[in-house]
Amino acid sequence: MSQVPQPTRPPVGPPTKHQLAVMIWLAVFPTLLVLNLVLGNWLSTTTPVVRTFVLATIAVPIVIYGLMPQLHRLRRRLLASRATN
Repeated sequence: MSQVPQPTRPPVGPPTKHQLAVMIWLAVFPTLLVLNLVLGNWLSTTTPVVRTFVLATIAVPIVIYGLMPQLHRLRRRLLASRATN
């Protein structure tokens, strides 16, 4: 049985500083917005330091492990499709 060769995508380099800044903003802003909407009443009774600590402790893993890998894949797909067209 012969295998059909898969089309190879051109390699895509790492994001530029500007691309990375946009990707981080796209991940952080909605995450913090949702967390504030969900936890806002509960956190309103805490000090700003505790509120920031709780939000950062929840938001950072969501952004780093959940959203950034998806944004990197999306960027890679967009740039690869742009290179093949």
